[in-house]
Amino acid sequence: MHPDDRPSSGPVAPPAAAPAPEPGVAPVYHVWNQAPPRRRFPIMGLLFVLFVVLPGLLIALMIVGAVAQLSGDSALHEHYVSGDKQATKKVAIITVDGAIINGDGYVKQQIDAIRDDENVQAVVLRVDSPGGSVTASDYLYHHLCKLKEEKKIPLIVSMGGMAASGGYYIAMAVGNEENSIYAEPTTWTGSIGVIIPHYNVGGMLKHWEIEEDSIASGPLKETGTITRAMKPEEKKVLEELVASSFARFQAIVKSGRPKLAANPDALAKLTTGQVFTTEQAIASGLVDKEGFVEEAVERAAQLAKLSKSEYQVVRFKKPGGFPGLPFAEEARVPDISAIVDLASPRAYYLFTLMPVVTADKDK
Repeated sequence: MHPDDRPSSGPVAPPAAAPAPEPGVAPVYHVWNQAPPRRRFPIMGLLFVLFVVLPGLLIALMIVGAVAQLSGDSALHEHYVSGDKQATKKVAIITVDGAIINGDGYVKQQIDAIRDDENVQAVVLRVDSPGGSVTASDYLYHHLCKLKEEKKIPLIVSMGGMAASGGYYIAMAVGNEENSIYAEPTTWTGSIGVIIPHYNVGGMLKHWEIEEDSIASGPLKETGTITRAMKPEEKKVLEELVASSFARFQAIVKSGRPKLAANPDALAKLTTGQVFTTEQAIASGLVDKEGFVEEAVERAAQLAKLSKSEYQVVRFKKPGGFPGLPFAEEARVPDISAIVDLASPRAYYLFTLMPVVTADKDK
């Protein structure tokens, strides 16, 4: 109890004066130590944020996204990068930037634009991505292969800062073309594997005295819930899903890296989920050459038998945004579905330390 809180039975005498210190002796001061008051966790504030603030924010973002979609320009804009600006023949760059969440978006639009342009003679797939969902990665891989086959044009890969997991998966659309994958000196690539992110927050809910009492139609309907530890039968189901997706990833790597297909031991060592530097990736056969996007363009033009004066290099600007505002063409509309998607167990070809928390809607 603090001295000021002690009950008094009468007038309080003034404190006695401290005795004078003896000559040559330093005075001693006594400080009353009082522990700070214990603060309770603001549980009501947390509940307010979870059930009032966050839903309101999500609704606001949905409205902003809807307005942007209605008022923005949905067309894909081609623009000149290099080469002969007067040339009619083109080497087109397809840009894959960021997490691959939705296959039918910006990347697919680029593929469609190139498919409909008879002047495109070669393609450079520019990848700077940690990967993404299994389905979206496979969808883009399928359409890149289809584009290459239907137009009978070469496709070369240029890796940026990262071309990992699903980013490497789509790079396999190059097929068995020699010297077809270029990586920059500082590129990280590989991460060949599958992950289903899962966290158990049951202990935290128990601490807050929050009970989860969902009603499910079957014993496996709640597989992947984060409110408790996984049951053995649930874990087995998810492990089988991961194994199936992983087997497909390995098959795709074999199709794009024939030398690894002929060497199962080497393939097994490279498909552990490890991320590799460019130097390591070249030594192992995951990448063909070190080089920037310019070298990849030159290789694509060489395979298309185009001289430097015969073509121009083009790429595409992302549609959307608010017309009339600065950087409107580069503005990104928040994708609420990517946030809601976190609540569902999902397999990813993704290099990450945590589940996807943000995503570009156009991937």
